[in-house]
Formats: sequence, C-alpha cells, structure tokens
Amino acid sequence: MGLQGIECRNLPNSLAWTKLNKINIRSFNITEGKVAEKEIYDLGDKPPLGQVPKQMHAFAVRQDRFGPPKDAWKREVIDVPELGPKDVLVYVMATGINYNNVWAALGYPIDVIAIRQKKGEPEAFHAGGSDAAGIVWAVGSDVTNVKVGDEVVVHSGNWSPDDPWVLAGKDAMLAPSVKVWGYETNYGSYCQFSKAQSHQIVKKPKHLSWEEAACYMLCASTAYRQLMGWTGHTVEKGDVVLVWGAAGGLGALALQIVAALGGKPVAVISSEEKRQFCLDKGAVGVINRNDFSHWGPLPNTESPEYRNWVSGARGFGKAIWDILGERKNPRIVFEHPGEATLPTSCYVCDLGGMVVICAGTTGYNVSLDLRYHWMQQKRLQGSHVANDEQAIAVNDLVISKKVDPCLSETFSFDEIGHAHQLMHDNKHPYGNMACLVNAVSKGEGRTS
Repeated sequence: MGLQGIECRNLPNSLAWTKLNKINIRSFNITEGKVAEKEIYDLGDKPPLGQVPKQMHAFAVRQDRFGPPKDAWKREVIDVPELGPKDVLVYVMATGINYNNVWAALGYPIDVIAIRQKKGEPEAFHAGGSDAAGIVWAVGSDVTNVKVGDEVVVHSGNWSPDDPWVLAGKDAMLAPSVKVWGYETNYGSYCQFSKAQSHQIVKKPKHLSWEEAACYMLCASTAYRQLMGWTGHTVEKGDVVLVWGAAGGLGALALQIVAALGGKPVAVISSEEKRQFCLDKGAVGVINRNDFSHWGPLPNTESPEYRNWVSGARGFGKAIWDILGERKNPRIVFEHPGEATLPTSCYVCDLGGMVVICAGTTGYNVSLDLRYHWMQQKRLQGSHVANDEQAIAVNDLVISKKVDPCLSETFSFDEIGHAHQLMHDNKHPYGNMACLVNAVSKGEGRTS
C-alpha cells in the first residue's frame, strides 16, 4: 500500500503505533504516531496534521440522478481514498468550479462513472472537482517533491505513472493514459480530502486567499498550453492574439497571459458590460460579436449566402484592424466556441498563423473554406489541459502577480450544485467561481 500507516487506521492505537514503528513514515507525519481519533471531522475542523480519518464529506453525482446540476450534485459522506506510492492526499480548503463537472452531472457527453467501472474501479459515484487549493495531508511512499504541511494548488493533468510515453520524457498530455483529474478520475476537489498524483502539485501563491488560489489553475494552464505549447506558434512580443469569450474564466486568463508575454490580445465579447473588464485584464481592444450576424456553419461556397458570410467575416477582420491601427491579422486565434465561430477564426487568422482550440461550447460540427487554409498555410491545432511544465510556468506568472485569478464569486460548500447550475444556464458571473470547502470564511490563506 502506498500510503504509509493508512492501512492500520482501524487498529487500536497501541497496535497502530507498533505497526507504524516498523515502517518508514518519512514524509507522512502522524502526530504522536497515532491515526485520527475521529472517524470523520466536520468541515473546517482540522485533524492533527498528518492524521487521516476513515471518512469525509464530499459532493458527488450518482447515475440515478443524472440531470440538472442542482439536483445531480448532492452532499454525501464517503470513505477517504487510499493512496498509491506516488499519490498525495490534499486537505482541500477551497475548490474551483468548471464546466466539465456540469457534463458529469448530466451524464453527457460521457458517463464518467460507467467508464471507470468498466476499467475495474468499484465506486458507484463521481466525487469530482478539477481545481483545488489546500494542504498536503499525507503522501505515498515514493513521493519526494512535496511534504505534509505544504500549502499547494493542484493542476488537473493526470496520467499513469508507468506510461512508457511519459517515462520516455515526452509531452505527458499526449500520453495514451492521460486523464483530466476530478472529471475522468474520482476523489477530486469537491472532497474534504482529495487524491492527486504528486506531479500535479504546485506551490500556492502566498498572496492569494484559498478561494483565489483554488479558482484559476485548470483555465490558466489550459490557456497557457494553447498559447505557449505549440512550437512555431507561441506568443512573441508584438503578436496579435484574438481571444474568444474573453470575459469568461478561460478567456480572461488568456488575455493576461498574452499581455504578460508581450503580445497584443484582442478580446471578443457578447455584451457591452464586459468591455471594461477585458480592457482591465490587458486587452488592447474589444469587439462585440453581436455587432455581426454571420455566425454559424459556413454556407456552401457556391451559394448566394456565402457572399453574405464573406462580407460579415471581412467586417469582423476590419474591426481587428481598426483596433490595432494597422492592417495586421492575428497570428494566433484563441478558440473554444467552435461551431459558430471557427469559420471566421480560420478566415481572419494571419498567413502562416494558428487557430488553437480547446473546446466546442457552441457545437462540435465545424466547417471552413479550405482555400484560405491551405493557400495561406494556416494551422488548426487542438489543445487539451496542460503538462507539468506548463502548469508550473503559468503558476509562476500568478506568483509574480502578472496574472490575476479573476475570481468572480465565492460560494459555500453546500452551494456546489447551485454554482454548476449557474454555469449550465449561462448565468454565472464572468471570471472564475470558487466554493469554500474546509476554509471557514472568505479571505483566509494569505501569508504575504
């Protein structure tokens, strides 16, 4: 068993102490050699550092309640997971909220519970959450990069530690075993104690509260990989980068990353009330997409409707030029809407430029005029989450205060379902949301 001492948590204290003294507990700090005195602790009622109770509070989804997130996500008491040799148990202080666990609640487009059960995992629930800030509470026997008591943030790239692709030193996010932590894996950040792999752990920025530290990593690392992960098309000084959905959690972080790297981010929004927010986050200018009406799948290039589409796409491109004061097209287009916007993104992208996409929030069926694609040698690149190096790099930008987490609103633990429902209904505030877990009140956790 990877977690030293956890297997003896149900033994009498004297027997547990005897057993613990026969093993190496180097990084697993058990206060006075004892396991947790209580079987379960209330949220915010910390066990002695390093002591692990048998059970914990969590928000989970079960298959018989797939549907609206407010109904699918329910508070439960479940067992604290056991750890493998390279795993870490994190006492979660706060969690971020992301759209992947709206999908988990719906059971669509995939049933994450059924997929894991087919692979032999026994749990009939999904205890999700892909963004966490907290305290390392226990570590597996092979963990050397973190120790009990460290204040940390968890990034969501997860893969098999014995994957040959990873062991060969290649980009881990292209490994066959890659998963998104807290969506494709269980025991994520909606748990009182979450289970992660040790490589996922990065330093918590000292100037941030727990909820600020919990809300940014999934979006920030995803944005960083899109912008800096593809050789030949990384952000350089003076590069124009078009950012769709710029007031959302992903887009707001992309604006800041581009600006921090010396680029010129142009923001696309859907309402005027978001304009100043984007300018404050580093945009050199803002385009309201509702000023145009050509969105959607590309019309047949032989039809009269195509001429109208081209007119709309050219008008959108001119709006970019007007912002820049010169006829300069975006070298990188930061995409995630997909179906409604990709034809325009590929049209306005610069000669030899790249459209990089990480989602399809308006739909998955896409079309484009290939003549502009091959003749102008443009690149259409898929991108997904981030590897360790990219997560550390973007976290360094946050630590250096060049990127703000864009926390919009903080909810209680019992409002996790409500927060997902807001996201599902597109009624959530722009920026990133968080929920307190073991943190008792907002603003805790700042140490500088």
